[in-house]
Amino acid sequence: MSITLGQYIFERMNQLHVKTIFGVPGDFNLLLLDYISKVPGMRWAGNANELNAAYAADGYSRVTRLGCIVTTFGVGELSALNGIAGAYAEQVGLVHIAGVPATSSQNNRLLLHHTLGNGDFTVYRKIKMSAHLLNVNVMLKDITTAPSEIDRCIREAYIHQRPVYIGLPTNLVDIEVPRSLLDTEIDLTLPETNAAAEEEVVSRVLDLIKGADNPIIIVDACCARHGCRGEAQKLIELTQFPTFTTPMGKGAVNESHPRFGGVYLGDLSSPDVKEFVNNKADLIISLGAVLSDFNTGAFTHRFSTNDLIEVHSDYTKIRNATYERIQMKHVLNTLLGKIGSAIKDYKPVELHFPSLKQKIPSASGTGKVSQEYLWKAVAKFFREDDIVITETGTSSFGIVQSKFPNETLGISQVLWGSIGYTVGATLGALMAAEESKKPSRRVILFIGDGSLQLTVQEISTMCKWNLKPYLFVLNNNGYTIERLIHGEKASYNDVQPWKHLKLLDLFNAQDYENITVNTDKELDELFTDQKFAKNDKIRMIELHLEEMDAPISLIEQANKTSQTNAS
Repeated sequence: MSITLGQYIFERMNQLHVKTIFGVPGDFNLLLLDYISKVPGMRWAGNANELNAAYAADGYSRVTRLGCIVTTFGVGELSALNGIAGAYAEQVGLVHIAGVPATSSQNNRLLLHHTLGNGDFTVYRKIKMSAHLLNVNVMLKDITTAPSEIDRCIREAYIHQRPVYIGLPTNLVDIEVPRSLLDTEIDLTLPETNAAAEEEVVSRVLDLIKGADNPIIIVDACCARHGCRGEAQKLIELTQFPTFTTPMGKGAVNESHPRFGGVYLGDLSSPDVKEFVNNKADLIISLGAVLSDFNTGAFTHRFSTNDLIEVHSDYTKIRNATYERIQMKHVLNTLLGKIGSAIKDYKPVELHFPSLKQKIPSASGTGKVSQEYLWKAVAKFFREDDIVITETGTSSFGIVQSKFPNETLGISQVLWGSIGYTVGATLGALMAAEESKKPSRRVILFIGDGSLQLTVQEISTMCKWNLKPYLFVLNNNGYTIERLIHGEKASYNDVQPWKHLKLLDLFNAQDYENITVNTDKELDELFTDQKFAKNDKIRMIELHLEEMDAPISLIEQANKTSQTNAS
């Protein structure tokens, strides 16, 4: 009839299909960790460090919509903070549980380890940065209200797609609460919408669509984060409006759809996309926009307030008017039900985007691997349902040139841009993919040799769980993105060369394959090899690239960033 609070919190996560808990053990969370194994089907990942665990929980959440990390008080939670910040910036639902000292220790202000020696046990969760990074920040103290507080935190993380913090004192973990509380599911319905404002929004949107000759749709990251991919796809199908994504939104729509035009990146877009969006579109319907520098081509996007509708997760902006408390999912569903009358006279324009139909250049057999060849050739390796993860730098800019098959999930950290993020995120995505019961679902990482050195330990966790990713290491002898911005020959952009193909052996992988690629022909043969295409083992693929070779969009972005920094 009862259940411990420690098991209760994991039972609640399990009800929302969170099957893997990330983190590092510490003396203030050990009692709590005992209860993970008591929940059928749940596992403890056991990460190399808390930063990687936060990255992993982030990557897991991008596949499943919610992730969970457990750290210990003070040293553990601060180590995870950078990863938590990335989840906040990029709107990723994440529950951070910190095992903290017993309430009696806190009340008596004991001089415990992991404190600052001043008796203040609230300092870590109340430091300015932490307070800003958490949608909800709770320290449990009363067992009678603890279950409802846990439910509230989980609900906030899921609905608003932001991190939340739950401080769980050691003395509360084993105290029992009524098991019947689990019978009532956590309410995940969206907050009440402003009905009058929504009605006005839909009315104005319909009027603007009626008056437009060349409306377009741009789908961005927050549309996918907040579970609106289906609504976006229905809008494309119903309207037949030309549709584009941003780098952050890549993979959010079906890129094989005949109305898909490509990736819009302001002035750094391919010439045909730039011309169409900037000069032909007379109405832009933007879904979940994140107008950051790396997502807009250094703010070169041409969005005029006179022809712009911005639909965000909890508000909508039409021209200069902002309507608060308007849920994206609500307003899109209402719009879908009424849009027929507004588009009855619309005649779909013929689309011709040469950049989408570029032929993959032939391998020379003698030419070195280049960024230009890599990102076009890799498209033939991708298949439906892949998870493609690209590190900040040449990878996240280069992948824009690659066409994704339908149902491909793209993961990158374009806004927060913490180098090394993708190794942990790959682990999280792998574990989420494994739980999806789709054994053929592949997880493919592209990371530079410099970024890899920050978080390489998490490959060890992949080996521990016998996971089977494709780990493409782009070896260009250091931080190329930084060299392009400043300090091309500076020693601070160098890294110690590693023997990357020794890593899987070092981490005691049981079934693995090491591959080195020096020429475009070798790369072409790899991407057409049917044995290589089967994800039956962990693979490390080292691609040797020229030091200053980079996608043209990154070169242009770096130049603009350099100018911005100088000014």
